[in-house]
This record gives sequence, C-alpha cells and structure tokens, in this order.
Amino acid sequence: MRTEFVDFHCHLDLYPDLKGAIAECEARQTATLAVTTTPKAFPRNRQLASNSEFVHAGLGLHPQLVSERANELSLFEQLLPETRYIGEVGLDAGPRHYRSFEQQRAVFRSILYLCAQAGDKILSVHSVRSAKHVLDLVEEYLPADRGKVVLHWFTGTMSEVRRGVQLGCYFSVNERMLSSLKGRRILCEIPSDRLLTETDGPFVKKSNLPVRPGDVQPALIEMAKIKNIDIKILQDCLLKNLRDIAPPL
Repeated sequence: MRTEFVDFHCHLDLYPDLKGAIAECEARQTATLAVTTTPKAFPRNRQLASNSEFVHAGLGLHPQLVSERANELSLFEQLLPETRYIGEVGLDAGPRHYRSFEQQRAVFRSILYLCAQAGDKILSVHSVRSAKHVLDLVEEYLPADRGKVVLHWFTGTMSEVRRGVQLGCYFSVNERMLSSLKGRRILCEIPSDRLLTETDGPFVKKSNLPVRPGDVQPALIEMAKIKNIDIKILQDCLLKNLRDIAPPL
C-alpha cells in the first residue's frame, strides 16, 4: 500500500495496546516512527513492528530519564547497528530535569558521536529549553553527511530555527504546537522542504483523550492553512521529505 501520511514521532508503546497502535498506523497508511524512551524498550518495539509496512522502531534514551537510565548507554551502543532510527534523544532544561542537564549533555554527546561513527542514522531530537545546546552539539558531533536530525516539537527562537535549517535539520510538527502563536510563527519560518508531521501521542491530547497513532491529518490541515499551501501539495511535499531522509520509505 502507498504511504499517505507521516507521523515522525509517536510513542506507540505508551498506548495500552502496542499491537493495536501499530495496526492503527497501518490502517491510516501512515509512515510512523515509533520512538522509545529507553534502550531496554527498543527490542519489543522492533519485534512487533518488524512485519509492519509503515511502522519503524526508534532506539531512544529520553533526556528526562537520563538521571536514572544513563547506565543504559552501553546497551544503546550495542543495539545501534540494528536500526537506522534513533529517538527519542536530546536535552531537556525544564525545571523538573535541569538538575541532570550536564549528565544529559554527556549522554547526548555520546549518542551523536556514536551515530556519526555509524553513519546514515536518522534522529528524532527533543530540545525543551535547550535549543542552542542541542544545535551546538549537533554541529560539533554529527556532520550533515553522517546523519539526519529531525527536531521534534521545536520551541526555540526564530534565529535558532534558521540555524537548524542551515545545519540541515528537519522539523516535525504536531497539532498542539500549532495551537500557540509561537508555534505558528516557527512553522512559517521553516521551509516546506524541511517539514514533517508528528502526533507525539499519547502526550498530545484532544478533548482530554490522547490523539490516536498516525492521526496527523488535523496537523496537516492546519499547516496548509498557515502556510497558504494547497493541502495535497503539502502532503506530497512531506512524503518527499520523508523519502529524502529515509529513501526506503
């Protein structure tokens, strides 16, 4: 079946039924990156997604969990050859996690170095209150010819958006991001050929219920309105962007 949509950041294993979540992405014909938060979670995600035409599992070590899971970095390195997709990784300088920020930096630096050594990895990157630090580390440790970075739910400044574009980064956008004026301004700053959609389910909610896996159409519709682009043209552009960073999809 032909891919129709892109959900480049969804926590499928945090829904009650992982198999059912994968099936939803397949039913919607949505190419989906199933990000994980710890290396230990990756094997099960990979196993259940292995027969899916649309779902690919990412190997992650979430910055919010680094303080308790940094010892899994060795497992991350061990599992790295088994996937092209990395996520969720990055930095979080929010109040709840700032205490571990230097440890996060060390772990993220190691992940970028390992990915650069391996080559051809595609990373979904978290950057809460830390866009400059993320971009600094990406620039230093992951050259554009050694991997691709997709900045997930980016909330940095306009100059940081432009810097991300200059570094070759892509940006994945969800409908919640577009509910704020800043998020809409960020979208306007991102060239269409660097955009992807995401749900970030189940963390994004609508009517107090988690958005469903692969259900990116509301974000796509809103993005087309904001950018004043025909929705079909934008949809085709996002699919081309996905093929550009992940040719087999």
